[in-house]
Amino acid sequence: MRIDDLRTSQNIEDRRGDDGGGFGGGSGPSGIGFGGGRLGIGTVIVLGLVGWALGINPAILIGGAEMIAGGSSSSVQQRQSAPTRPGAPSDQVGTFVAKILGETEDVWSQVLPQQANREYVAPRLVLFSGATRSECGAAQAAMGPFYCPVDQKVYLDTSFFQEMQRRFGGGGDFAYGYVIAHEVGHHVENLLGILPKVQQAQRRGDRTEANALSVRVELMADCLAGVWANKMNARHNNIDENDVRQAVAAATAIGDDKLQKQAQGYVVPDSFTHGSSEQRVRWLTIGLKGGDIRQCNTFQQNVRL
Repeated sequence: MRIDDLRTSQNIEDRRGDDGGGFGGGSGPSGIGFGGGRLGIGTVIVLGLVGWALGINPAILIGGAEMIAGGSSSSVQQRQSAPTRPGAPSDQVGTFVAKILGETEDVWSQVLPQQANREYVAPRLVLFSGATRSECGAAQAAMGPFYCPVDQKVYLDTSFFQEMQRRFGGGGDFAYGYVIAHEVGHHVENLLGILPKVQQAQRRGDRTEANALSVRVELMADCLAGVWANKMNARHNNIDENDVRQAVAAATAIGDDKLQKQAQGYVVPDSFTHGSSEQRVRWLTIGLKGGDIRQCNTFQQNVRL
């Protein structure tokens, strides 16, 4: 995936420590090395794996509140003392993230008014190392990237990228771009008024119903990430079949069924919060092929999940 033609976004808060985020080892975006990170389902493994699957802040969509509550406040406070550097970072991984974010801004600024008659208001993206705070609660590496609709920010510890590669073999520039675009997809859902409605419905239902709604939210974000990729490629002709395979491998790796099987040896469909591997790949592909957000409506009664 080529990123040279992508505009660099300035909507970034860099809260990483002086170590530059702790990158090292492994091949990341544009040959960048990434250092240890997250992804998961349960303590270290279990908390981590389900955390990835939580594309939206766990405090907001079911299944993650306990992850936030279990965070270490002292660790969060310590990290919070690091200075925030606004604007595009100058290091390689920060530049990669800023370029992907910039392309989401350029794409959605055109697509959302055209296809949904809504103005696009860009989110900010917070880069952090280990732990920080959001308006939705504590943000920790083990939770994976997430979107907080309260402050309308995406939170990302980029060491997560190496965890994708090391634990799941899901690395590659386009796969990392998909991760960011998925979280921005939640922001699009928020702008469309979907997230507040889902939260209200979750409060009224039981855990199984809340999980089912969360799955629809996550699959829609996968589809919206596909729409972004479709429009980006139309603008820059910068992805190929190998890039698509990377994204499909990433979507497959973080399906609820695969994560649960790895963590506990069996699958509990009623506890899914993000969808199976097959579902995640299918909805990413729908967006990638069609480039139409109207095809991403996973809340339609007749839609096949």
